[in-house]
Amino acid sequence: MARHWTINGRFLSQPTTGVQRYAREIVRSLDALISERAPLTRGLELRLHYPPGSADISLNSIQPCEIGSTGGHLWEQTQLAISLHGGGLLSLCNTGPLLYRKHIVCIHDANVWNAPQSYSFGFRSSYKALLPCLGKTACNISTVSNFSLGELVRRDIVPAQKAFVAPNGHEHVFQWKAEHSAATRLAASPETIVMIGSAAPHKNVGLILAMADRLGKAGLKIAVVGMSDSHIFKTGSAKPEASNIRWLGRISDSELAALLMDSLCLAFPSLTEGFGLPVVEAMALGCPVVVSDRASLPEVCGNAAIYAAADNPQAWFDRFMGLRNSKALRLQMAAKGKTRASAYSWRASALRYLDAMAAADGIDTEANFFRARELT
Repeated sequence: MARHWTINGRFLSQPTTGVQRYAREIVRSLDALISERAPLTRGLELRLHYPPGSADISLNSIQPCEIGSTGGHLWEQTQLAISLHGGGLLSLCNTGPLLYRKHIVCIHDANVWNAPQSYSFGFRSSYKALLPCLGKTACNISTVSNFSLGELVRRDIVPAQKAFVAPNGHEHVFQWKAEHSAATRLAASPETIVMIGSAAPHKNVGLILAMADRLGKAGLKIAVVGMSDSHIFKTGSAKPEASNIRWLGRISDSELAALLMDSLCLAFPSLTEGFGLPVVEAMALGCPVVVSDRASLPEVCGNAAIYAAADNPQAWFDRFMGLRNSKALRLQMAAKGKTRASAYSWRASALRYLDAMAAADGIDTEANFFRARELT
């Protein structure tokens, strides 16, 4: 008997950040597993419903379908919900129809509670109202790290018994063809510290930027990638100007790969993160990472990162100089990073979603697992 599930494709209408990257890669991995006829995909009919004006995504086995005439939360709560006609729904980017019960939702973090100063009043208020309701109405909630799961449970957003972890992966970086633009070529060097993110206070980029003059005197440069969405993030103070800071804004994946591969390290001083995908991307590309010792980062990085306290500029300066002055340390951290990144797989997380969908359909997934092993 056919099993019908729909993927919430609202992410295709949104700018690509880590959350939308997560959705795209999970969907692509689900599509590949269906094409391979993996055991838990037998009898599964999976569709992708998206609002008008969405970006394209190339799929082989998942049927894409444009639905409705609007977008945003209104599309999600009304036109998407009406289009389902039974079956299950998978929402991968924090939000989804509140009244739909056979619903698996990925809530990536509890940052609107942990770092409210980083978000606009409207965004913060809507998420604080919406996420706990989804935690109650959806049949399952996923998230991207054990840290994030603990925070969601601690704040009574999600009941522990219906939650599971499906982390980010790393494989997508191998599709990036490293290629510099004029700006990234000028910024990259063995003395360049890369930072990726936004001016949102919880990203803590000001800690590193405030050290620009001291780093410059030591021969180090800073390259800053990304920008804030003013509708979501509250930005910090004005951009500091220093001769050793390069403001790159949004760049392509190819440019990012080239920048990371040709620079000293990635600095990631966040105060709180649900996962920290840029760190895993950098590690997978062989770029050493210096990260804060908070939130999910020790869990995600293990022994493959160099740690510094998020409120200690001297510790960050010492870590940067240690990397700059030791080729052996750079090579060691690059090798550890590649090994650690390989532990995070989009395919493995997609299999976890297949398992959750099958369980929601009443399938004995443990018996299915052992049957699949007998056939291999």
